[in-house]
Amino acid sequence: MKRLWFALAVLLFLLSAALCNARYLDRFTADLAGRLLQAEVLAAEERWEGAETLVCSARSDWAERSAYLHVVLCHSDADQIQIGFEETLRLLRCREEGEYAAASARLEAQLRLVAEAERLTLENLF
Repeated sequence: MKRLWFALAVLLFLLSAALCNARYLDRFTADLAGRLLQAEVLAAEERWEGAETLVCSARSDWAERSAYLHVVLCHSDADQIQIGFEETLRLLRCREEGEYAAASARLEAQLRLVAEAERLTLENLF
């Protein structure tokens, strides 16, 4: 009987850790996507420096948590997002408005997909 309780305790711990991770990633990626949207608005208004500041801060927040993100996410997903930040920032610095907007939209979609993949849903379980 002790084995059963121990197994249930471990299972509950893992479930709660997965739920906490999903919630954290949801909030974190939503914050990053929000900053990218704000940067797009600033770039459309040709306020390039403000847009660059927002994208740089989002990229640095992603980089600060890269060790954690590489543990809980697929490495390819985390790497693609890092590459997306670099591409978006490069296009922003070149003042390529159309290409920048497309790269930023791709990056926002990748962030949303990463958060969705970690949610506890039937689709993700199967």
